[in-house]
Amino acid sequence: MIPLCTPEIKGNEWKYIKDCLDTNWISSVGSYVDKFEDDFKKYVKSNKAVVTMNGTAALELALRTLGICEGDEVIVPSFTFISPVNTIKYVGAEPVFVDVCNDTWVIDADKIEGMITHKTKAILPVHIYGHPADMNKIMKIAKKYNLYVIEDATESLGSLYNGKATGTIGHIGCYSFNGNKLISTGAGGMLVTNDEKLGERAKYLSNQTKTILENGAFYHEEIGYNFRMPNVLAAMGCAQLENIDEYIKIKRENAKKYNEFLSNVKGITLPVEKGNVKNVYWLYSILVEKDYPISRDELLVKLKENGIQSRPFFMPIHKMPPYKNNKCSNMEITNELFNRGINLPSSVELKEKQIKEICDLIKF
Repeated sequence: MIPLCTPEIKGNEWKYIKDCLDTNWISSVGSYVDKFEDDFKKYVKSNKAVVTMNGTAALELALRTLGICEGDEVIVPSFTFISPVNTIKYVGAEPVFVDVCNDTWVIDADKIEGMITHKTKAILPVHIYGHPADMNKIMKIAKKYNLYVIEDATESLGSLYNGKATGTIGHIGCYSFNGNKLISTGAGGMLVTNDEKLGERAKYLSNQTKTILENGAFYHEEIGYNFRMPNVLAAMGCAQLENIDEYIKIKRENAKKYNEFLSNVKGITLPVEKGNVKNVYWLYSILVEKDYPISRDELLVKLKENGIQSRPFFMPIHKMPPYKNNKCSNMEITNELFNRGINLPSSVELKEKQIKEICDLIKF
């Protein structure tokens, strides 16, 4: 079996984790938590980083930090993993869905303004599969209407927009370190911001709003949340981050190989790198067009029968029962992408001969 996307563990993970075990610092307090936050903010060039137990927690923490709550609306693509949409509901707000671009598959910035109302408080773009959204347009719209921007960069760590790391352009950015992400802590996430006050607020909320009094007692002035990452997982994050540049290089080289092998296959549309961006190609993804010999689902079956794990694109969230009554723009492209898209194996450990094997099956 060639898996879809697995973690790469090749550095100091065992050493740092053993240090946590040897010293009994395994919970949510410890030197690796501080180190991971510090190393990460330096890597993406943000002013503040707050580590969390997963990417979903980072997204919810971002919304709560910005005061998004009941009665508010947040504009978000329907073509995404469901986490960012669910977190909007967690805080009592309502997602408003906007269609995506037909080439980059990210939220169509030109369709955002038409969905803004007096209830709109934020825009939540998702840098899907590693390609950055058009952040210049999004930030201009946000400024015009006095809205917050929360970047879902959970799939785009390593991607750049105009030379800046995705996640560092909006008011807050969020990342995931799930087992299939570019770097992994098994489960984990990170919130970053260039606004010191927002960063301090996020850290405060993530730690149960705990203040330690002079006599050692815990005091909580408001409701807080336990979004903290254990030190033992942060230790793994520190080790993973040490190799991130190598992982990014491999991801992009593998995407180039896929492009070369599939460049002349009739009926297959390849992913793009459009504009002044750097696409990390977290998942290398293709579209199966009508003039391809078999259907998208038949290709999924063919790959599976030959020991290759693949996955259809995310199902449109506006079609799912919890969200079918939410407001949305014309979702023609979102609907079509789900019918045509396939994610192909994208692990860092993927070898050229495996990429060729996959592409030979797609070529017929």
